[in-house]
Amino acid sequence: MAGVHASDVFSGHCVDPAVGAPPARGASNAAGIPGDSAALTPAGTRAYLEVSASAQGGPAEILYSNGRYREDGSPRTGSGCRDRSAERSQGAGNPPCGIMKDGSKQRQVRKKTVSFSSMPSDRKINSTAACMAFMMEGCEMKKVRSNSRMYNRYFLLDPDMHWLRWEPSKKDSEKAKLEIKGIKEVRLGKKTPVLRSNGLSDQFPDECAFSIIYGDNYESLDLVASTADVVSTWVMGLRYLVSYGRHTVNMVEPSQPSLRTSWIGSVFDLADMEKEGHIDLFRATQIIKGLNPGMKESRIELKFKELQKAKDQYGEAINMDTFVEAYCELCTRPEIFFLMVQFSSNKEFLDSKDLMLFVDVEQGVESVTEDMCRDIVQKFEPSAEGRERAYLSIDGFTHYLLSSKCHIFDPQHKRVCQDMTQPLSHYYINSSHNASLLEDHFWGSSDISSYIRAIRMGCRSIEVIVWDGPDNEPVVYVGSSVASHLAFSKVLDVINQYAFESSEYPLILCLVNHCCIPQQKVMAQHMKKILGDKLFVEPSNKEENYLPSPEKLKSKILIKGKRLPHNFTDAEGDVTDEEEGLEMTRRVGADEKDQLNGIGFRRFRLCRELSDLVSLCRSVQFRDFETSRRDQKYWEICSFNEVDANRFANEFPEEFVCYNKRFLSRVYPTPMRIDASNMNPQDFWKCGCQIVAMNYQTPGLMMDLNLGWFRQNGNCGYVLRPAIMREEVSYFSANARDSLPGVSAQLLHIKIISGQNLPKPRGSAAKGDVVEPYIYVEIHGIPADCAEQRTKTVSQNGDNPIFDESFEFQINLPELAVLRFVVLDDDYIGDEFIGQYTIPFECLQPGYRHVPLQSLTGEFLPNTTLFVHVAITNRRGGGKAHKRGLSVRKGRKTREYATTKTTGIKVVDELFRASTQPLREATDLRENVQNAVVSFKELCGLTPAANMKQCILTVSTWLMNSERSLRVTVDLSETYPTMEAQGPMPELLRKVFNAYDTMIQTSRTLIESADVVYYKLTQAQRAGLDFHEDLHRIGAKEGLKGRKLQKAMESYAWNITVLKMMVEVVEMRGDALSPACALLSQTTLQLGQQPQHNIIIIHCICIAL
Repeated sequence: MAGVHASDVFSGHCVDPAVGAPPARGASNAAGIPGDSAALTPAGTRAYLEVSASAQGGPAEILYSNGRYREDGSPRTGSGCRDRSAERSQGAGNPPCGIMKDGSKQRQVRKKTVSFSSMPSDRKINSTAACMAFMMEGCEMKKVRSNSRMYNRYFLLDPDMHWLRWEPSKKDSEKAKLEIKGIKEVRLGKKTPVLRSNGLSDQFPDECAFSIIYGDNYESLDLVASTADVVSTWVMGLRYLVSYGRHTVNMVEPSQPSLRTSWIGSVFDLADMEKEGHIDLFRATQIIKGLNPGMKESRIELKFKELQKAKDQYGEAINMDTFVEAYCELCTRPEIFFLMVQFSSNKEFLDSKDLMLFVDVEQGVESVTEDMCRDIVQKFEPSAEGRERAYLSIDGFTHYLLSSKCHIFDPQHKRVCQDMTQPLSHYYINSSHNASLLEDHFWGSSDISSYIRAIRMGCRSIEVIVWDGPDNEPVVYVGSSVASHLAFSKVLDVINQYAFESSEYPLILCLVNHCCIPQQKVMAQHMKKILGDKLFVEPSNKEENYLPSPEKLKSKILIKGKRLPHNFTDAEGDVTDEEEGLEMTRRVGADEKDQLNGIGFRRFRLCRELSDLVSLCRSVQFRDFETSRRDQKYWEICSFNEVDANRFANEFPEEFVCYNKRFLSRVYPTPMRIDASNMNPQDFWKCGCQIVAMNYQTPGLMMDLNLGWFRQNGNCGYVLRPAIMREEVSYFSANARDSLPGVSAQLLHIKIISGQNLPKPRGSAAKGDVVEPYIYVEIHGIPADCAEQRTKTVSQNGDNPIFDESFEFQINLPELAVLRFVVLDDDYIGDEFIGQYTIPFECLQPGYRHVPLQSLTGEFLPNTTLFVHVAITNRRGGGKAHKRGLSVRKGRKTREYATTKTTGIKVVDELFRASTQPLREATDLRENVQNAVVSFKELCGLTPAANMKQCILTVSTWLMNSERSLRVTVDLSETYPTMEAQGPMPELLRKVFNAYDTMIQTSRTLIESADVVYYKLTQAQRAGLDFHEDLHRIGAKEGLKGRKLQKAMESYAWNITVLKMMVEVVEMRGDALSPACALLSQTTLQLGQQPQHNIIIIHCICIAL
């Protein structure tokens, strides 16, 4: 960090130059994060590393560039009011999704408490020594017996740290104890049969329970604590003692200097330039503030004064011991310390092998090597000693977890990662409505910067409303904003300059034409002159059935507008204006023919020059779905008022989805939204509508969903729609409220662990800086997926709260689901909104992740994050979910078999009826493997979200910690690896080996039976597809018409979709076993090199399924 003086570091002025300054235009990446990585690590990281480099002689590396999100491109509102789209959406006929966080939700009445302690919730558990001290002091917990009864007992650790005792007890005091060396495992959560028993599990949260597995028979001592903090302390301490307690007790004594205290001591020495043994309070505060820029100076000063008072020291001078103690208490995040101890095999740091285990098993990163982990240490460890010895201390581990490597957003999605060669109608297209406005329709002024902002935020469809202007020059404005009209030519200049700055894929210019013929000709001249070769004016290919792909249309601008009829030869003619015209009376209902009535619109004159610029996006009037199926051309596009689109979505969901497979549809807000509020885009995405026009000038929930959604493909403005919405023969209902045929549900497990540096709401009128935060975790998607869960409110320590709450969501259509975190203040006056972050389900990374929070208007809040754990069943690493593979369903219900529906067409129904048996066989094969895998995981004391490596490592740990001489034979000589116990074995281990054998055998049955079932299903599918072209004719011949014929078509599509899903499930026949085989081989080979593991390897071959 050349050019920065040490005095700047200690005065707090040494921060990243980017901090507090706006990023370069367009600098935000696809994840919405400034710079080239997540804006997660504190802004003082640069100061942090400079201090450590100066003190230790190591490198000082600038890792992060913290800036504000879209400083000059973020949406703004004049009053700062929130988007009230939820209420208006329902008023417009939209069914509520159940999750509208706009401050309207009633809160529970809660008594306020007053504490006279200066720092009532400051957490003291920041070292192993503090943890041991807490356990020696003891606390009350509930002891759960096998009969599900709970008894209050006082538990404490003996001073010699060899025994765990509890009292009172009916047992003799010498019997009411447990020897530490007899503990095999400490399980966090409800992971034993006793704690999972019916009637008991719902009485306390998962985070407040833990179990101690002990003795050669692997019995369990099941306990429930008052808080998750208490559980974390006991679990952390006991696990530490299990690993190290039998060797020496001295290693947890605080008197020994650690890697961390040595480093922070050297930082103090560097600050003590006069070598007086102390530094002034201001400088000490600034150093800690520089190392943790999100921390409040008042809190740091208060901590120094408390420590000085406890030592009878007063004044402004801070000595080294006080400085080190203050740093350790203030800068240790207990939840990260607890996590580190779980994986550490070397006291209070991670070596490269520990880190490799964490990155592989917990973070789901494949092909991890020690060299990769050493690189992590070199980048994030502050001490020279740690870097030299490849040790990652708690500080280095914290900064690693705060880095872009542990961001919740999958970096694969920061660039274009989807297939861009499919027809344009197969993509959602980011769209702006009334792009020229800064605010609402009545009071908002038009501004040229609004177009720049929208394009930079990823818009690929821009609306331009053009009117007659003075001096024969068309102008652009909306509603009553005539006073701030823009010259049409200037708007084109801006579009031409910025159109492909953020994305190379086609830009659709939606012209709303209110001009007379002479000014229409001027419009055409300007577009040809300014946009030039970028304009796509090639005639449509009538031999094709679908639109060209975004890949073929790169760097092209498409004009959406009216076009004169093909055979019309005059210089001008009449066309309808269905978007901005006066809508006449309409009726959409079920008559005898089950068809939609036509809609009338005003007509206007259009000149040939402007008409000829419209090619692939010719606007036409929508009449009904049957007419469109029969007559509409692929290059024609229909626009729907929000109210009409909602009516079609609710009354004709299947038809609307099928319509959007071939044709582009644009949905624009109802004219009643005079305040420029936004509709819910999910209401129309679920129907396959590609272009949902949003008011980018209005922030709020709906805009959060839109911006978050389009981040998933490099923020290029195009997102590939779910396969079930693209395939020509498939069934999907937009209003599905249950699992879908053709899509396997995924389970999302979210644990909200903690929050960091949460500020007061911007609009809050409450006095003081105290916040009492709580979090909503929301799922937005199809109706079956819409859900929300709420954490408890954390009082008194609101800026750095610990939540420790877990939630589970079943996601039926992962490709359309969006996850949103919303942080609110329970102690607010006026405004409760603290921050939010919205991310598509497909972009989630598993493991321990930090979530950056954004303000209402989209800026990232500096140093403000949530710390969470994410697990998704049937997911591995940052890759894609298995869309139609094995999945773990929520709960254990009666087995549900995939079934076909009756179409009413005899020959078709007979064909599908013959597929009933192979469908049952395929379901049984899938469910048997699924249930066997879940049973094996549960016996290992893990959740269904655990991966196979965690299971095998758990079993190997049991074997390693066993006092008996246990012998296990692993045979890797065959395709299906076996694991067999030799001689006497504890009952639990024998059950585990039996469950493993069942898992292998069911997987083997799946693999060996798959070919036959696969053949039967593919034959049925192909035979069914043979009817596709003539199904309408055959149905009509058998007397079906209107709604009955449509229902027959839907049932046919359902059946084909079910068959296709089961074909793909069976086709994955090797995937269920491959991970277990490979991981077992790898882990067993590693353990077999150590005789104490008592594993005999008969033979090993390279397994590749």
